[in-house]
Amino acid sequence: MTPDLECKGLTKRFGDFTAVDDVSFSVPAGSFFSILGPSGCGKTTIMRMIAGFQDPTSGDIEIKGKSVLNAPPNKRPVNMVFQHLALFPMMNIADNIGYGLRRKKLPKDQIARKVDEALDRIGLPGIGNRKVDELSGGQKQRVAIARCMVMEPDVLLLDEPLGALDLKLREHMKIELKALQTAFDTTFIYITHDQSEALVMSDQIAVMNEGRFEQTGTGRDLYYRPDSAFVAAFVGESNRWRGKIERVQGNEMEMRTDTGMLMRGATHGRSLSAGDSADIFVRPEAIRVTRDATELEQFDNRITGRVTSLLFNGAASRILVRDATANEEIEVNLPQSGEYASLARGDEVHIGWSGAQGNCFPVGAD
Repeated sequence: MTPDLECKGLTKRFGDFTAVDDVSFSVPAGSFFSILGPSGCGKTTIMRMIAGFQDPTSGDIEIKGKSVLNAPPNKRPVNMVFQHLALFPMMNIADNIGYGLRRKKLPKDQIARKVDEALDRIGLPGIGNRKVDELSGGQKQRVAIARCMVMEPDVLLLDEPLGALDLKLREHMKIELKALQTAFDTTFIYITHDQSEALVMSDQIAVMNEGRFEQTGTGRDLYYRPDSAFVAAFVGESNRWRGKIERVQGNEMEMRTDTGMLMRGATHGRSLSAGDSADIFVRPEAIRVTRDATELEQFDNRITGRVTSLLFNGAASRILVRDATANEEIEVNLPQSGEYASLARGDEVHIGWSGAQGNCFPVGAD
């Protein structure tokens, strides 16, 4: 089946600076595809090239199998939701949603019908006569999406649309956006620097760094099977140690960290040898904490230390444990059972994890 969007060898240079470097990807019809990366990595430049606001230096952009390189923005079957929404405050909600349809000179009764249908689909029926400033932040987001969707684009582009919202509303709108994408059955291309947004909503995610895609896959792929040290560090939280590999046997390895800790991890098929400098990543939730060291005998990494900080966040609470020998702080998730809720700074604890939970990459593999 022909994908809704396909970019082939997309490159954009500004003088000597390469913002997007030979990026190729395709997005199946009706899917939610996110481009995730830090500020300045090139994700907005890709979005602007798809929309037609910038021309690529080289490469091609196809929508439903047809190149759109020579088409101006208003002739491309795409629409775009910006971070600041750009709703017209002097118009009511119905006029905002129907603005593009009026520009296309559709009959008034057809415009009214399409606007009413869009309001129903975004869960805001009957508010067409209200003003923009009467709406909450989340309602404005839905109106901005409805204004795009009445134009029936093949692809909807969303440029960090949740960036201006407060934390609680952002959390709510993640679920809303995914529900709207499913309801409209339209391909969404979403760019963000917020890993949580991408992980919650996306069918596929591309992690971008310095103009290139580091890895593309599902949220689970990126989180549990990162292809590079950059992805391992950028997606989710991790403890990270650097050191020299002392032994490699099959998929197992031992590394002496720069602070003197002997740590066991896994190569996961990567080419690593004794003597190599390497980074190892361990997720905080992979580490078990206990007051009784005998409970950790099944783990090949075991450390005794003292609690230096308590990071309370409800079910996602964590502690920092300072290793007694290497004097390093290690971030550890607390069990959701609450059995260690009484831990205090200075308490001695024992932590342990399996070597298979340690993702190891050669230094320079970012």
